[in-house]
This record gives sequence, structure tokens and C-alpha cells, in this order.
Amino acid sequence: MVRSMNNVTKPKPQKQGSSGVGGAKTRMSNAERSSYFARREAAKVLRCVLQGDARRRAVASIKSLVFSPSVRNKKATFALVCETLKRLSVIKEVLEIANVFNAKWKKQEELIYIITYDILFSQAIVLSGDAEKFLLLRKVALESALARFCVRKKVKSIEELLLLNHQAPGVSKPRYVRVNTLKLDVDSALLELAKINTVKKDDMIQDLLPCWCSHQGVICTVTNGSIFLQGKASSMVALALGPKPGWEVLDACSAPGNKTVHLAALMRGEGKVLACELHKQRVELLKDTVRRSGASNVEVLNRDFLSISAEDPMFSKVRAILLDPSCSGSGTAAERLDHLLPSNAAGFTDTIRIDNLAAFQSKALAHALSFPAVERLVYSTCSVYQTENEDVVKSVLPLATSLNFQLETPFPQWSRRGLPVFEGSEHLLRTDPVEDMEGFFIALFVKKGVENGVEQQQDLDRASKKMYPHEESRCQGKEGRLLRAKKEITKKRRIVFSFQFSRMSRLMLHCKKLHQILKLDSMHKIKS
Repeated sequence: MVRSMNNVTKPKPQKQGSSGVGGAKTRMSNAERSSYFARREAAKVLRCVLQGDARRRAVASIKSLVFSPSVRNKKATFALVCETLKRLSVIKEVLEIANVFNAKWKKQEELIYIITYDILFSQAIVLSGDAEKFLLLRKVALESALARFCVRKKVKSIEELLLLNHQAPGVSKPRYVRVNTLKLDVDSALLELAKINTVKKDDMIQDLLPCWCSHQGVICTVTNGSIFLQGKASSMVALALGPKPGWEVLDACSAPGNKTVHLAALMRGEGKVLACELHKQRVELLKDTVRRSGASNVEVLNRDFLSISAEDPMFSKVRAILLDPSCSGSGTAAERLDHLLPSNAAGFTDTIRIDNLAAFQSKALAHALSFPAVERLVYSTCSVYQTENEDVVKSVLPLATSLNFQLETPFPQWSRRGLPVFEGSEHLLRTDPVEDMEGFFIALFVKKGVENGVEQQQDLDRASKKMYPHEESRCQGKEGRLLRAKKEITKKRRIVFSFQFSRMSRLMLHCKKLHQILKLDSMHKIKS
């Protein structure tokens, strides 16, 4: 029943005086070395994932952690993490039944999980490293424990046992990649990815490509920042905000940074994106994303968004805010591979946590609305719960209205709108986790009258450039507009004064001639 381990690769005898990696006393081949480091990289990722799941606050998704530059063997690491997570409940039971843990290895339990997966379920295991040797010496005990566990579960094979575990729905749908237009144009990316598999342009988002290929097929372009693995729903968020080149934009809760660098690309690298993130570990992830993207107009701030004063001069020119706060992540569970996590396997739904998240989200949204220069604001979550979505928007609507904000409709052609729980919910946008592969929620707030006012000012500036082209180089900003307005008023006054002066002159001349005629006529009568 248990897979035979006859294909275990045994180490070659080591020459005297040589030293191995990780305490191993044999010289490793390239394949052995690669496997050795892949297991340790996978153990680090697994530890981060499991700790985040235990706290119900993940640092990042499995994919984001694996595609970090610190992970060198991405393909092997990703496979090890996912396959170990699929069998984690079985591995834990087997280790407990075999009673192989001791105080020393308990501190490296994630590495033990990875190696146990390799021993029991993988095709082969190379003997390199102290942890590998420790478990291989107990291979018989582990296989016996697995057999006993199968008997306990009343299954006849390992395959049947694994079917009892949670598994992702097997849906054949495209993987979306967003082209980073700061580094690569869409047509070039299309040609490059077409070499791997089927790819086309998205019918709604210009820089998004639905791609039917594996993760490994796009690893190279992902690591150099030319493209980002980003779902369609996630890509809609920055596009809904619609920042213009030259604007100053605040991304309130930035990490891991995909939406941040999307904002920078939409702004063509002009203006400024202030990327705010509270947690130091996530700040490093954010900085790495920004660095890979080549976005030079992004400034990373390790600050709590709620602690930022709306009156702070540093944020006085912020015209748009993207607020994508911490949420339950219920809409991206499958894409993030959350179905592999222990909390999901247990069918855990923490309603208290969701209520606490909603309270934080409402507070953050109200704070975002208070920034005086803000004209556009997007609130988004990757949650399917009404508590975190429609209820949050409804709670701040009175404040938004008092500040002259109104809900606008992002992507009017999109059919799925908000739940009808309050008047105006038809302006909200939802995506379906099954049909659209992600469950996202987007609410767009726009300050009334701002768009028309901006257009009028732009028209005024264009007109003034035509009238005073020689002044353009030295008349910029508010002072320049005032100077041009003053000149225009002065010009109009001169025209009016000139017109009035010439008319008065003609009238006076006419009166003088009339006076002379009357005088001559009077003299003529006297003589006669």
C-alpha cells in the first residue's frame, strides 16, 4: 500500500576532510544540493503560511511568498509546499503515531513535514542533510504508522485516504497575467507568452492577458517584473480609481503591492503614489514588488493609515485614495490556495473576526473620506461577506454625503452589482469566486462637481496657453493662472475703455459742430 522507497538515492562516500551542507558528511551532487535547499526554502514558506493561518492573519499568499526573490528554486519549492499542505493532516497523524518527534526536531517541524511528505508520498528522496537522515532511519516506523492510520480511517489505499482531505475544485479556467506597462508593452508580452501556450487580450482591461499555461511558464517574466500574476477582479480595483498622470495618490493598505504598482503604471510613472503599510514584514514584500516593477514614482511608508492626520501637509495634495484593507479573503480562497490551510480543512468560520474586520474597515473608510483634497476614493475587499462589503459602505454613507461624496458606477458594462440592501447599492460592483475565479467587491466614491470643475480649469489653462504662449515657461500653477486671469481682465478693460472713449469723442465732436451751426444761424438772423 505504501510506495516503495527502493529508488532512494544513496550518497557517495565522501573524501576525508571534506564537509557537506547542513552537517551532512558527504559531498552532494548538484541534484542533491538542489533538493536539499528546495526543502529548506519550502519549510520557510510553510512556516510563514501556517503561522499566518494560526493567527488568522496571513502575511501573504503561498504564491506571493514563493515568487519572492529570496526563493531561488521556485518550481520545486511551490510544488513541495502545496503537496505537503494537501497531506498535512495525514502527515501530522503519522508523525504522532510513529512518535518520532523530539525536542530538537520540534523546533523545525515544518522541515520535518516536508521531508515526511518526500519519504511517504514523493517519487524519490535523496539522502542529504541531518533531518533527512533522522527520518530515513525511521522510515519503517513512518510507513507502519501510515498503514495503521488507514485502518483507523477504514480506507483501503493511500489514494482513498487522500480523497478524504479538502481539495481545490478542478475548474479549467485561464490564469490572468497583468502586463507591467512601465517595462513592457502589451503586444510584446502577448507575443512572448504566446510561445508558451494559448494567450489573448482581455475584452475589458487593456493590460490584462488571460493565459492558459502553467505557473512555471511565466516565472521568468514574473521575477523580472515585466508581468504580474494578478486576477481580473484584482486588476479592476486600480482601474476603477482612475488616477491621472501627475496626480498624487495614496494606497492606504499596500502590501504585497500589486495594486500599488498598477496605479503607478496607470499614471505612466508620473506624479506620486504614497504606499502605506503598517507591518514591517509586509513592507519588505511591498518594497520588493515596487523594485521589480521599476515604478520610480512610488514612495513606501511604514505607517499605520489610521494614525495619519488628514491635515498633514505631506498628504495635502492627495487627490485619490485606494483603500483595500485587511479582510477575510473569503473571495480568493481558491486562488490563494487557502483551501489547503488547516483552518479551511476544519470548516472554520470566525464570525467574531469578520465583525472585527468590518469595524476596522468602516473606521478606515471614514478616515479616507476625511482627506480634504481627495476627489476619488475606491474601497475594495476580496471578501464575499455582506458584513465587510455593503454593510461597511452603508455605515459611512451619511458621512460621505455630508462631505459631498456620492457613489459612482465603476465598469457600467459589468453585470454583477451590489446586494440590494440599501438604496444606491446598484452602483457597487461584485465579482463571483466561481464564475470570475475571484470574489471581489468595489465601491467608488466621487466628490460632486469635481470632474466638471477640473475640466473647466483645463479648458481655461488651454485657452490661456494660446493667448499667452510666451508666458508659459514662467507662469505655472496657481500663481500663473492668477497672472493670466489678471492680464485677461486688463485686456477686456482696455477694449471697453477704448470703445467708450471713441464713442464719447464722436459725441463731443458732433455736439461741437451742432453748436457752431446754431451759432452761425443765430448770427445770420441778427444781420438780416
